[in-house]
Amino acid sequence: MSAEGRAIPTVTLNDGKEMPLIGLGTSKLLDDEAVRVVRTAIDLGYRHFDTASRYGNEGALGRAFAEAIAAGDVTREELFITSKAWHDEQGAEQVQEAFHGSLRRLGLEFLDMYMIHWPWPQAGRYNETFGAMAQLQGLGLIQCLGVANFPAETLAELIAATGITPVVNQVEAHVGFTQSELAAEHERLGVVTEAWYPLAKGRVLTDPDVKAIGAAVGASPAQVALRYLLQLGYSIIPKSASAERLGENLGVLDFRLKRDHMETIARLDATGAYGRMGQDPEEFPG
Repeated sequence: MSAEGRAIPTVTLNDGKEMPLIGLGTSKLLDDEAVRVVRTAIDLGYRHFDTASRYGNEGALGRAFAEAIAAGDVTREELFITSKAWHDEQGAEQVQEAFHGSLRRLGLEFLDMYMIHWPWPQAGRYNETFGAMAQLQGLGLIQCLGVANFPAETLAELIAATGITPVVNQVEAHVGFTQSELAAEHERLGVVTEAWYPLAKGRVLTDPDVKAIGAAVGASPAQVALRYLLQLGYSIIPKSASAERLGENLGVLDFRLKRDHMETIARLDATGAYGRMGQDPEEFPG
């Protein structure tokens, strides 16, 4: 099946909103390349786009969204757009200013989801930051409140302090590092686990088990790795600047992994071969 214009399944978040399970991560996509990639992704059927003030590309993405809407390729209501507040944007006043900056650069009237990018536990400002984000949500400027890179204990503290359960916790997760205990806690709380680095920076693509399963089901190693996360119930936001790869990533909707495939891949969590590749959120940035 062609990926062009296809519908991507959604998940119902704990606030009743719908979010496409597959999105496009946009880190390191800048300027005209970002515009080109987003326009191509929209043509292929992507509706979920993830950015952050830290990425420095909100203006380019905003241009891409405006062009696509003006061309009739998509409506604003069909899009699910996320941005995030960086460390120096935490704090009750700072995050409100940061949010309005993101909204202005994106050229939007509201954001579908806004996140705290990292908890930065040493600063201890994530609770007041999240509370200020809830005020913006009350004004209709944010549809959904999320967090990223929150360990279980920090997430529990946030919920206890604010009385609000985030809809999503976006964390590093991939074959060999699924953070299964954290994901189980998310499931108990009704929080969606969203995976960044879902392809482990490409390292899992040469894994013999992943390659063998791909050969058995007629899929690429990347598709196997992404499909595995989807079948665990995770949302995924792989990044690519290639039109071919953007389409290939949507090919994960065309097959399912069998139980023995899932069990084989699950065993990679115990090997330590593909552990954490990004920063440890309990230490970063110190």
